[in-house]
Amino acid sequence: METVCQVCMHHCSLKPGQRGICKARKNEDGKIVCENYGQVTSLNLDPIEKKPLNMFYPGSLILSVGSYGCNLRCPFCQNYEISMTDGDRAVSRYMSPQELTERAQKYRMVGNIGVAFTYNEPLVGWEYVRDAAKLVHAYGMKNVMVTNGSASLSVLEELLPYIDAMNIDLKGIRKEYYRKLGGDLETVKAFIARAAEGCHVELTTLVVPGENDGLSEMAEEAEWIASVNREIPLHITRFFPRYHMTDREATDVRRIYEMKETAERYLPYVYVGNC
Repeated sequence: METVCQVCMHHCSLKPGQRGICKARKNEDGKIVCENYGQVTSLNLDPIEKKPLNMFYPGSLILSVGSYGCNLRCPFCQNYEISMTDGDRAVSRYMSPQELTERAQKYRMVGNIGVAFTYNEPLVGWEYVRDAAKLVHAYGMKNVMVTNGSASLSVLEELLPYIDAMNIDLKGIRKEYYRKLGGDLETVKAFIARAAEGCHVELTTLVVPGENDGLSEMAEEAEWIASVNREIPLHITRFFPRYHMTDREATDVRRIYEMKETAERYLPYVYVGNC
């Protein structure tokens, strides 16, 4: 029988054995399961600023872990090798929540503060995030999630007690642009608003030439962010040709700084990236 996955806005109706759009969730005998649970494709000790988080334990390191799968289809994806693949093709190894936590604990002596769930979209495998994050907290360390924010609020509520900080992609402020990426703006806005009530949040907007690089759009976006909480830091980052989007040049650096100046009319903490 078909079963509907409730994790995100797609509400994939899956037949037995069928995977969802994210390629990480599957109908097994009428039950939606997290097929990528514990399947680690990437593991690195990164500076916290690389997430990017500029106002959460600056100068520290964090053990960053990723799996495979994503529920958006951004044509400029930087990690498409893992985000756009499935369990049949992903190069991964199983790492239990306990093993991940012990690895994070091992690196405390060199400045590691905890675990960041990142690289692919962690919310498509939120059960692993929850289980590992509980243990990380039990060891007295921090949890970070780098996400597109395209998930139901019920999933967010499961995770908020264990997540200390998030960097959430806000792709733009136009519904049409989100539809082009396979997402839904209102889902992300609701996610950001609730997350900002429960943990430290920073936002990132990748500026793509000809797509979301209007100054009026940035003004509208920054004004909306300020309406949620004007203390939320915003990272405005430069696009480079990648994956399926190689038909345009990298974003003009001057445009990035113009957008920064625009956002600063509403927000006190605006940073640029990839410049």
